[in-house]
Amino acid sequence: MNGTVNAAMNAAAAGAVLAPPLPIAGAGSGAPEALLLLAVLAPLALALAMLKPALRRRVPGLLVLAPLPALAAALTVPRGMSVLVAPYPFRFMLALDGAGALLLGGAALLWIAAGAYAASYMRKDPARGAFATWWALTMAGSFAVFVVADVASFYLAYALVSFSAFGLVTHDDTVEARRAGNLYLALTVLGEAFLIAAFVMLASGASEANPLIRDAVAALPASPFRTAIVLLLLAGFTMKMGLFPLHVWMPLAHSVAPVPGSAALSGVVVKAGVIGLLRFLPEGVALPGWGEALTAVGLFTAFYGVALGVTQTHPKRALAYSTVSQMGVVGAVIGAAIASGLPGAFPIAAFYAVNHMLLKGAMFLAAGLAMAAAPARARQVALLAGLLGLSLAGLPFTGGALAKYAIKIVVPGGLAGFLLTLSAAGSALLMARYALLVAASGKPDKAPPAGIILPTLALAALALAVPFVLFGPVTGLPLAAAFSADALAKGLWPVALGLALAGLLAWRSWPLPEVPAGDILHAMGPLKALWRGISGLAVAADGQLRRWPVAAAALIAMAALLAAATAGGF
Repeated sequence: MNGTVNAAMNAAAAGAVLAPPLPIAGAGSGAPEALLLLAVLAPLALALAMLKPALRRRVPGLLVLAPLPALAAALTVPRGMSVLVAPYPFRFMLALDGAGALLLGGAALLWIAAGAYAASYMRKDPARGAFATWWALTMAGSFAVFVVADVASFYLAYALVSFSAFGLVTHDDTVEARRAGNLYLALTVLGEAFLIAAFVMLASGASEANPLIRDAVAALPASPFRTAIVLLLLAGFTMKMGLFPLHVWMPLAHSVAPVPGSAALSGVVVKAGVIGLLRFLPEGVALPGWGEALTAVGLFTAFYGVALGVTQTHPKRALAYSTVSQMGVVGAVIGAAIASGLPGAFPIAAFYAVNHMLLKGAMFLAAGLAMAAAPARARQVALLAGLLGLSLAGLPFTGGALAKYAIKIVVPGGLAGFLLTLSAAGSALLMARYALLVAASGKPDKAPPAGIILPTLALAALALAVPFVLFGPVTGLPLAAAFSADALAKGLWPVALGLALAGLLAWRSWPLPEVPAGDILHAMGPLKALWRGISGLAVAADGQLRRWPVAAAALIAMAALLAAATAGGF
């Protein structure tokens, strides 16, 4: 395996995915540079069109078109090309590297399919114009984080995708939606505070006020603030990814968001945290201690998400906890990469994230399709959902198996490697639970809108096929390497174990009590009651102290104590 690892890393480092940087180009100097800019401007223009009431009714139908420039950019812009949009001191620079191109292309495919789905799904919603506005703004931010190259612009792009997603979470305006939105917003503000502190310290070591990300990160290993910067970066970005214990927003948000909104949140929005780690942690440079810590948190999150997900009774919540688990896997891979300083590992982490992005988006759309269908149709959809879920778990001969094989290049063995393999068994168990919930989610006398069937099938097909196209360019290995007898055997046993456990639980009628979404917050209920009691006592004490006799007596007592202390000093 070590020979395979070295060959893969060398091939990836020399391949198109990790092509050397090209000279910086001026804005508008050619089609590739224009595509990078249009990737961000197209959804922003769509959002601005919503300001005109006459257009607002028609714009939701254009949601499928706005991601096309981003898809074209991911496919055609040379890796390493940069374009200076605004000069210093308002420098705004765009660039596309291997990891960014992978995530940009995957996100564009998901936004296209989910946009077509949303246009039909939200057709009768009176607030569809507001939903489309938040949708377009979130899309613009999600594309921008994959292509911006300077620190200040990244922060603005990250804020755009983070805060705009609030509108997707709270769209239904129910009590549950407002609660989930408030929690999401609170954690988003906290994460932004962590990141802006880290970015200020990063920029303090640069010669310019707004340095390029690559220049700021190159100076990170020697920075006197390295420990604080890395800690803040990990806290801010893993909060968006949903790593334990900062995952609590995700199950609550997915439970209340409209189906296409959940697909975007789980598939794309959480990847803002992934690209943040890939951008701001130095690749090929070991960070002793930090890599091991991130790997440990990621592995714990991977199993934690499964443990809570299998108790869920709604397919969207099961998928939400699956996303928590899968982001734990991504975090563990990135942690292993920075623990060892392995070069060429970040595109592999991005490849795994893209596989999750497409599969999870398709699974949310499938869940929505089943919930809008009659029981017989829902059971048919469950077959597709089950195939997608098993691909996520790494079923041999699927695209997910290629993604699982790829991350073993970064984590080839040891305890971390074994636990990552074992987490695939948990994924298979959770995905079996999800498929059963999808099969049971149909409603009598219901027929899904025709417009949501084709986007679901199209995204499912892409999710299963795209990893086959990307595997070779990302890893530098032939497809046959992932389908050798040894690789197939190592990929099959975790899936078989997970399915066996699912069969056992199904035979026992799945006797697991459901853990409420937002698990930790629910468990803190008694503490909240205690806090309310303490707060009540404090308010009562404050009311007593405000009474003149009590306040006067307290003031006299304090004066006497001060006089005694002063006298004792002489």
